[in-house]
Parts: sequence; C-alpha cells; structure tokens
Amino acid sequence: MTVAYRPRPSVVRRDSGLYGYERALARRGLAPVAGVDEAGRGACAGPLVVAAVVLGRDIEGLADSKLLTPARREELHDKIMATARAVSVVIIPPGELDTRGLHKSNVAGMRRAIAGLGLLPGYILTDGFPVPGLPAPSLAVWKGDQVAACMAAASIVAKVTRDRMMTELHDIHPEYGFALHKGYVTQSHRKALATHGPSPHHRFSFVTVARTRLGMDMRENGSGAQTGCGTGGPA
Repeated sequence: MTVAYRPRPSVVRRDSGLYGYERALARRGLAPVAGVDEAGRGACAGPLVVAAVVLGRDIEGLADSKLLTPARREELHDKIMATARAVSVVIIPPGELDTRGLHKSNVAGMRRAIAGLGLLPGYILTDGFPVPGLPAPSLAVWKGDQVAACMAAASIVAKVTRDRMMTELHDIHPEYGFALHKGYVTQSHRKALATHGPSPHHRFSFVTVARTRLGMDMRENGSGAQTGCGTGGPA
C-alpha cells in the first residue's frame, strides 16, 4: 500500500538535521521507518545496487552519498553497518537489467530490499518514485537522500557496496577503468568501449553500449563503419 502521508512542515522543522521525517512518523506510531535508495541507475556497466536501512542511534554527518568524499562514505558506511537496526542490500546484475528493464528492476529491487530487512517497518520512505506492493505505508520523497536520514544511509550503503564491486571488476578488466568511473558514461569509458568493445559486465540494452557493439560488429564484417558510442544510456 502506498499513501501520500506527509509530516506537517511545522513538526519537521522542530527536528535538526535529517531526522525530521523519522521523528514525526514515530510520534504518530509509525516506527520503525525504513529508507530505500539505489546506486548505479545511470551507469552503463556493473550492477544496480538497492539498499534498505532502518537506523538505530543517530549518526552525525549523514548526507546524500553523491555529496560525500569516498573516504567519508566509507567511514559512514561502517557506522551505519555497526549501529543500524537492520540493513538489506540487493544486487541486480546487468543481464537482469537488460531482460527486465531498468525501472522494473529497480522497483523489484526495492521490494526485495525491504523484504530482506528481517523486520516489518511501520513506514517506508523511497527515493524519487512510488513503489507499489510494499508491506507498509510508504511515501516517495524527491531527493529523499538529502532530506531524510534513513534514505541518506541507504544511499551510502548502496553506493559503497557498488563502488567496491566496480573496483573488484577493475582488477579483472583494467582496460575499462572501472575503478575510476565506476561504470558511468564518462569520456574515458566511451574511449575504452570504442577500443575494446563491451565486456560481459556492460548493460547491452543501454544506448551507449548497444551502439558500440553495433559499430564493432559492422567493422568486423568489413563495412568500414566507425566504432562509436552514443551520448549515454538512460538516467
């Protein structure tokens, strides 16, 4: 069930930092509050990682993972894992994203992450878009990882988990530079794709990868076509 409950702004403002949503919901008997977020949605290589977090004690310095340095993300990740009431992480591989589609995979991943918490939340906050079929009332919050602590924590867990995986993939396929760009569509990644073609860890349904593979197939068939990449995959 997804409902459009929104804590009154006057209530939220009385709480400092990112804990306003959780505390307002708790005062209404809707604890514990779970936050859900993902990492890797806009990448054209590597998995989509979805995390759900129910926080325990307050953690100072939580923020949207994209706004933190890698070292700070790692530090906060360790604090979250040590103190949270529950953490669940779902890894969705590129093949599943290609077969099922990015958004459907994302929604399914959020459901699976909540189911993996091992407890039933009183309320669920999802980042960006509604997720039907959740086991508790929920609210989609635009840029939720910047306004709610549990979603900021979920974004950090998802981001650190995925970055570690991409660094491991770099050791297997150093030619792509995954440790640097983590599979996102940077200029260096486009050049690596144009030179080496896609790896098994690329998302073949994404425009950048599909055009590169098409260009290389045409070149191998003697058409003389240039190998190239598109302007990027889906957001």
